[in-house]
Amino acid sequence: MSKVRLRARSATCSNGSDMTLLIRNSSGLQNQFSSNLFNRKKMKQNKYMKSAKIILSAFMLVVGISSCINSTGNKSLSEKLTVADNQEKKDSTSIIYFAGGCFWGTEHFFKQVEGVTATEVGFANGHSENPSYQDVIRKETGYAETVKVTYDPKKVELDLLLDLYFLTIDPTSLNKQGNDRGDQYRTGIYYTSEQQLPFINERIKSESLKHSNPVVVEVTPIKKYFKAEDYHQDYLENNPGGYCHINPALFKVAKDANKKK
Repeated sequence: MSKVRLRARSATCSNGSDMTLLIRNSSGLQNQFSSNLFNRKKMKQNKYMKSAKIILSAFMLVVGISSCINSTGNKSLSEKLTVADNQEKKDSTSIIYFAGGCFWGTEHFFKQVEGVTATEVGFANGHSENPSYQDVIRKETGYAETVKVTYDPKKVELDLLLDLYFLTIDPTSLNKQGNDRGDQYRTGIYYTSEQQLPFINERIKSESLKHSNPVVVEVTPIKKYFKAEDYHQDYLENNPGGYCHINPALFKVAKDANKKK
């Protein structure tokens, strides 16, 4: 009887030990599963974090490049506008174009004026591109023989240049000055700034009061201008006996007009 109980107890103990082992194994598997699940989640989270970092880095790189491009573009545009604005101010306050018949005499006349820093002869406000002298005198290019006058406004006023200009022309003669005939010899004042226009209009108005016939001097902005061939530049200086439709006595008038007293 005691042996039977011992066996039964032993069996009971054996079954309990197995059950305990089973529970322990089950608990270990559960912990391992939880650990694996946690590791998987962590790995997936790390993967997402890496992806997010890559995306964020790419976005920041694109934004940075875009910002640099825009900054460079805006700077270039700003610099271009500044240069253009400065050039416009420089040109508009110190350059004016006079068409007064043959440009040889008109250029030589304005070269005498104190405060005129440069002169150049060319063709203005026609409709073809880069015309030659022969094109202008033989073809209908629409260009006028013109003198580009660069001046220092601190030394000579535009009003004085306009007064001197009208001494050299017949403002009522259409397409003719002296012995020269044709629309290339028309008279015209071509301005480079709206600031110059009121002075020109006022001078045209006062000139009109002096004549019974209408004043036909063309007044427009400079639209096209091409420099004439080199042999036309400073023509009367290089050819003292050359043709000139302007009374030579006026050269001295121009020279003395702006002298300091």
